[in-house]
Amino acid sequence: MAKVAFPREELTADQQASLKSYHAGLDQDGQPVSKFKYLEGHPKQIRFDAKDGSFNINGDAKTSFKTLTFQPIAWRIFTDNILNMGTKNWAEMFFIDDKNCVSAVLFHGYSVDNIFRLIEPLYYDDLTLADVIIRAIPEKKENTKIQPKGVYYIATFSYTMADATETKLLTDFALDVPIFRQETLTDVANIKTAMNYFNPFVGSRLNDKNSAYQPTGDPSAPAELFLDQPRDGQES
Repeated sequence: MAKVAFPREELTADQQASLKSYHAGLDQDGQPVSKFKYLEGHPKQIRFDAKDGSFNINGDAKTSFKTLTFQPIAWRIFTDNILNMGTKNWAEMFFIDDKNCVSAVLFHGYSVDNIFRLIEPLYYDDLTLADVIIRAIPEKKENTKIQPKGVYYIATFSYTMADATETKLLTDFALDVPIFRQETLTDVANIKTAMNYFNPFVGSRLNDKNSAYQPTGDPSAPAELFLDQPRDGQES
């Protein structure tokens, strides 16, 4: 990533006018430099572990934390067979973390139902997930249909309104940069809804796509959740 040689505040008025809202300044060659770090198709991965109710970075337990707060810049809700976990409902959310890195978090199953509970009231207020700051909190559940009973977690969500100026900056960035995660990309995903998500197979963004969403249903976890699985068996 190019480094800023000439910060925005030190540029002439004409130079500043040529920059996008998310540009931090110019590099040594006079080219714009983004405030945000992003290796195309490979965002920083934040994982949600449904077994112990925590989030972590790239599956590293040493980075574990209990809540995640983020403002989505792009997302898709879809059904697909990815990460060797079978066909499930998924929500893939992209955001900028506190180190200005494009990051992605992936939820599945009942957590996706809870995200839809956010989308619905926002829709009727002419808002989207991009207009709010989301707080994701693990909620403990029990599966009494297996013995011994299993404990698992689903993600619940609340939100507050985001700053309008920051929202515009993030939106400008999301509309200029192809945001997706190569590892979860297939050409057969059934997209339910998406915003600012770039699909390399068609070479364009998916925006305002809506189709019927089938909720996961009764929130009792399947027995497979409690079996040993590879690292990508976590919600990620």
